[in-house]
Amino acid sequence: MKIGLIGTGRIGAFHARTLQRIPSVSDLVVADADTVRAVALADTLGVRAAAGIPEMYAEGLDGVVITAATSAHAALIHQALDAGVPVFCEKPVALDVAGTLGVVERTRAGSVPVQIGFQRRFDAGYRAAREALRSGELGWLHTLRACTSDRTPPPAAFIPTSGGLFRDCSIHDFDILRWLTGREVVSVYAQGANRGAPFFADGDDVDTCAALLRFDDDTLATVTATRYNGAGHDVRLEVCGSEGARFVGLDDRAPLPSAEPKLSWRQAADPYDSFMERFHDAYVTELGRFTEVAAGRTPSPCTPADALEALYVAEACERSRRTGAPVTLAEVRDTAGPTTSGG
Repeated sequence: MKIGLIGTGRIGAFHARTLQRIPSVSDLVVADADTVRAVALADTLGVRAAAGIPEMYAEGLDGVVITAATSAHAALIHQALDAGVPVFCEKPVALDVAGTLGVVERTRAGSVPVQIGFQRRFDAGYRAAREALRSGELGWLHTLRACTSDRTPPPAAFIPTSGGLFRDCSIHDFDILRWLTGREVVSVYAQGANRGAPFFADGDDVDTCAALLRFDDDTLATVTATRYNGAGHDVRLEVCGSEGARFVGLDDRAPLPSAEPKLSWRQAADPYDSFMERFHDAYVTELGRFTEVAAGRTPSPCTPADALEALYVAEACERSRRTGAPVTLAEVRDTAGPTTSGG
C-alpha cells in the first residue's frame, strides 16, 4: 500500500513514523508547502519527498494523510477526492461551518471514504468507559466532567489560525462526549478568560474556558480547557451514572498531585508533557484503522459529518462566550453559513 502524507510539522512527522511501522504500508511519500522541511523529514526517515502535491498524486496513491495547517484542510480534502484517493485528515475539517458543510456534502455525494482524526475514539480508556455505559453497568447518566489541559501554551503564531480554544482544543471533548453517550447536545453556556500571555487576547482568543452542556436526555456535562496546566498535560473524563462510574485518564502518569495527607498513591515523577505522549497508542491504532478504510475493508470510523456535529457545539460555545448567554444548537444550525465547494 502506497500512502502519501501532506504536512511535515510535528504531528506530521509523528504520523509518518507511525505509518512506517504499519505492515501493510510498503511505500510512504511526503509533501509539504515547505519543500525544505519535507525533504528533511524524508531524509531522516529514509522515505521519498514529492516535488509537490500534484506530483505525489500523479504517482498513484492508495491513501493520503493530511496533517497540514488547519486553514488548508478543506481544500486538501477536496483535492484528494478529486484524485479519488481515500483521505485521513486531522481535525478539524475546516475552521468554519460553511467549509465543513462543503466537505460533508461532497463526501456524501461520492464513494471515496474520508476519516477525520479524533484520536480519543481509539483510546483504550474512552473505549472501556463507552462499553461500560452502553452495557448498562453504570445505570443512567447524570453527569459528565471533561477536561483538556495543556501543560504549556502553543506558539503565538498559532493562535490567529487555530480557530480558538473551543474549536481547536475542546472540540475533542465535544466529539468524544457524543461518541461515548450516543446523545446530542441541545444547549450550551460558556465562559472564557485570559490570565496568561497577551497574545491570546490579541488573537481574539482565550487561554482558559469552561462550558456547561445539556444533552437531549437532560444529562449535564462540564467541559474545561486551559493552555497553562503547570502540573502536566491532563486529559480526563468522569462518567457518572446512577449505578456506577468510570474515570478515563486516571493512570500512573496523570498529573494529579493530591492535597490529602492520607493517600496510598502519589503523583508520578513523569506526568504527561503533551497530547502526543498522552494519546500515543490511540494515534497508532487510529492510523492502523485508516489503512483498513483505504483498503476498503471497513467504513470510516469518524466521518466529516461527525466532525460537523462537534464543530456545531464548538460554535455554540464560542457564541455563548462572546454574548454571555446560553446558546442552543438549533440556533447554530439555523444560522449556519452557505455551503462551499472547496478545492
